Formats: sequence, C-alpha cells, structure tokens
Amino acid sequence: MTSLEPLPLPNGLREETVDCSQSCGLVWHTIVAGQRGKPLILFCHGFPELAFSWRKVLPQVADAGFFCVAMDQRGYGRTTGWPKREFHDVALADYTYTNLVRDLVCLVYGLGYTEAFGIVGHDFGGVSSAMAAVIRPDVFRSTVQLSHPHHPPPRPQIAGEPAKEKVDIQAELAKLDPPQKHYKYYNSTAEAASHWDNPSQGLERFLRGYFHLKSADWPVNAPQPLERWAAEDLAPMPEYYIMQKQHSMPEAILHNMEGEDYAKTERWLSPGDLQVYCREWRRTGFQGALNWYRSQTGSAMELAKDMLLFAGRRIEVPCIFISGKQDWGNYQQPGALESYEDPQTVKPGCFRGVRLIDHAGHWVQQEQPEAVVKELLSFFGTLKATPV
Repeated sequence: MTSLEPLPLPNGLREETVDCSQSCGLVWHTIVAGQRGKPLILFCHGFPELAFSWRKVLPQVADAGFFCVAMDQRGYGRTTGWPKREFHDVALADYTYTNLVRDLVCLVYGLGYTEAFGIVGHDFGGVSSAMAAVIRPDVFRSTVQLSHPHHPPPRPQIAGEPAKEKVDIQAELAKLDPPQKHYKYYNSTAEAASHWDNPSQGLERFLRGYFHLKSADWPVNAPQPLERWAAEDLAPMPEYYIMQKQHSMPEAILHNMEGEDYAKTERWLSPGDLQVYCREWRRTGFQGALNWYRSQTGSAMELAKDMLLFAGRRIEVPCIFISGKQDWGNYQQPGALESYEDPQTVKPGCFRGVRLIDHAGHWVQQEQPEAVVKELLSFFGTLKATPV
C-alpha cells in the first residue's frame, strides 16, 4: 500500500494505517479527521464505496470535537490482510456479521480506544453499525444508520409457535412476466464479479451510471413502503434492485441510462472523485466486496446461524436513521424502517427518529453532505450534553 499514490483528500483529512494483523488479521486503511484522544466516531461505508465516500462529512464532524475515522472495510480498497481469492476459494466465514463486528472491535482497540462514542454506517455499513451496537453495546455507545434500516437478528422458533413461511424470492421473481431477479442474490453468483470487473460500457461509465440511477438526479426514484416480502410487491422497484432475469448489472445500468445525462451527478461526484473509485476497483476487483452479499444469501445463510447467539437482542444505545428522501433503500426490506419503533428491536427511549433529506437518493452523505452533518451533530451533540 505504501507504493500507492495518496488519495486526493480535502483539507483536514489524512490517511493512516492501523495494524490489527495480530488480532483480526487486517491492516486497515483509514481516512482520519480530528485529534486522537477526542471521542471516537467510526464511519463505515457500503457497496460499491470506500472510506473516501465520507470525505465531505468527516472534517465538519471532527471540528465539533470528535476523532473521526472512516475505514476501507474487509474486502475493499486499501485495507489489506483479507485473502484475495477467486469465487470458489473464498472463506465466507470471514464475512459473517460476527466476524465483521470483530473487525470493528479490533479497529477500536487498534486506534488506542476501548469504546467508540458512536458508529455511523451507510448501506452495508449501516448493517455493520447496527450489528456492532447489538453485539457490543459496551464498545459502540451510539449508532447511526444511513440508507439501510436495521432489522433484528434471527431467532429460533419458539415451541408451539406457527412456523413462518419461507419465501424463495428468486424463484418467485423468476415466475413474473417478464422474469426478474433480486440484486443481492445476483451479486452472490459466481459470474457477478466478472460482470462488475468488465462492464461492456467501461468501468467509468458503468459506475457513473450506477451512482446516477440510485441518486435523486434520476427522476424515476419515487420510493414508497412495500407491504410484503413477495415478488409482486418487490417488482415495482427500479432495476438496480429488482433486475430483469437476463441482465447483468452492467446491462441493467446501460439499459436504464439510455437518454440520461451522465454529467448530471458531477455536481456532487466530480470526474476526479469518480476516478478514485475506478482506480481502486480496477486494482482490487469486486469479488472481495461482493462476498458480503454471498454470506447472507442462498446456501451461505447457514453461516449466519452464529447470529442466533444474539436472538432477542435489540439495540439498547441511542440511535437514529438518516437517509435520502428519494432512496429506495429505505423500503427494500419491508417493515425494517418501521421496526425502529418496535420495543423488541430497539429499547424504548433509544430511537431518536427518522431524518429523510430531500433532494438526496442513496448516496445521501455525498449528495447532501451539509444536511447529513447537521443531523449527525444534532444527534451527537445531545449525547455529548448527556453522556451515554
């Protein structure tokens, strides 16, 4: 990693490595703002992003008196120590929630702390930030999810309780006319990484289209709650979530970008910033990142049974949900957003509300960073006045 060119970071940010090779096996690449010794806040990115995605948020949060650390997560970017293997050789146990939370605990200690004042996560990082608080509330003292609502860990069936019907969503989507498929299951397939690595339109145009279609700049994004986890209910979602069965993701993006202005998103994702993503993905490939999907779908769900250790556990630290108003991610898991109000999911008094930011889609911290900073500082400021 020492031979790589430094990232083009705004003022107030610096790159640091954190060597946790003796604990979780990773040498973390981090982007840091603020002074070590101040209350620690971790920032977890999602797919297909990087620690770089927090560049617009970290300096302002740090200026409020925090030590802010965004990391390239396992399988991503400039963090090393995760084995780079082909699809069939991957040890998927490395990507279970319990192991990913272990990674974060090791990072906290590697930074010289024993607890984090807060953990903030976007997209798949939102899952990390929620599960970290569920599993280790003594370490992660508050939690924020962006764009991916939390839903509680699985639990065993209680004796005498009616069995829940299991829906094979891929099979049900394939029965529709035209046949469709779910993007998470597609991203878990053996061919997905090759598609992501080698899009026919070129990586730059593919990623620009992907960012565009999931942003508020695509007027088709008018999300609404979904009633059920059923094919008919999911089918109206855009094709970056519910894909045509015959399409790869690059094909879906190319099809939906017909007639769209590829330059429209440059106001919040400059050509130079997009090149950061392109260079990193060309260097690492996508398989490591796609393993996050694989560990949660299909036959690999057997690995998720270690989360039964936490059956019945809920978030019991202060939490908030922030997202773009034009983000379908708020509703892709029916009922998840509403579950924050369920006392079995979040301890009463801990949830501090939903903040939906207008003119923002899925990339809310990049599309509307000032609004995200305002909500974060309001949330953390309340906790600072009344220590958690």
